[in-house]
Amino acid sequence: MLIETLSTFPHMYDSVMGESMMKRAQEKGILEFRAHDLRDWTHDRHRTTDDDPYGGGAGLVMKCDPIFEAVEAILGKEFVEAKLASTTVEPGGDAGCPDRASSAANETAQWAVSQSEDCLSESGYPAAPPQADSQQAPQIVFLAPQGRPFDDAYADKLAAADHLLFICGHYEGIDERVYTLADHVISLGDYVLTSGELASMVVIDAAVRKLPGVLGAAEGPVDESFTSGLLEYPQYTRPADFRGMAVPEVLTSGNHAAIARWRREQSLARTAAARPDLIAAAEAAGRLTPADQKFLKLLEPAPTGAAEGVS
Repeated sequence: MLIETLSTFPHMYDSVMGESMMKRAQEKGILEFRAHDLRDWTHDRHRTTDDDPYGGGAGLVMKCDPIFEAVEAILGKEFVEAKLASTTVEPGGDAGCPDRASSAANETAQWAVSQSEDCLSESGYPAAPPQADSQQAPQIVFLAPQGRPFDDAYADKLAAADHLLFICGHYEGIDERVYTLADHVISLGDYVLTSGELASMVVIDAAVRKLPGVLGAAEGPVDESFTSGLLEYPQYTRPADFRGMAVPEVLTSGNHAAIARWRREQSLARTAAARPDLIAAAEAAGRLTPADQKFLKLLEPAPTGAAEGVS
């Protein structure tokens, strides 16, 4: 997999991509990573990448011209021309997208929704249709408040790609016309970061660790939180007793069936307590067994008055 980034602070990636699993993935030849400096495509002595917003307002907006020039240099002019040919620029067109968020964040950051959903952006720029052989073709990723919420399934989707280019924003936002290049617009959550670089590092790590050979354990990316739709069960290692806190006896019993059952129940209990929404989603998707549902019933609080014997 080839992952490239385009940003105004490319050296932010040095530590993350030069350590631990990301470094090993590159050493093994599983991942190739390149960080590009957007300022290399500016033409003034101050290497300016932003300007005041039309219509006034606080903050600065990242300019579209250096970003387009950079993408043309990185992916080719033909690639950009094909992207533009697949969109019809009609500001103020009928957006009609059922997935568009309506939060206050969208009023202050008019950024596009995921292009993959065949919806228009906030200013009316249509999403480009999926390209043929899209897994092999370069895919451009933006990180923005109005993007699709990022989760484990989305990490799987990105991990299947051969070539990703992350375009990272700063300041008040990015000129809306840049989103005509987008294949993915992703949001990490309902909060604001100082830069798109930070968000892209999270997404890159989540996707790359799913590539075969990156993690040491073959089942590493399979048997963990969110992969099954539930939070992972508690984990323990030596010593068996630490300051009076003992490892659950079942884990040292050697009874693998009992261990598997305990782990499943702990996963259900932890998810029910911390993320009941995941339990509801698992039930709706038919991922809960009758044994799971029976165990979850045991976790439900007793009806009011039950402890006092009131019928």
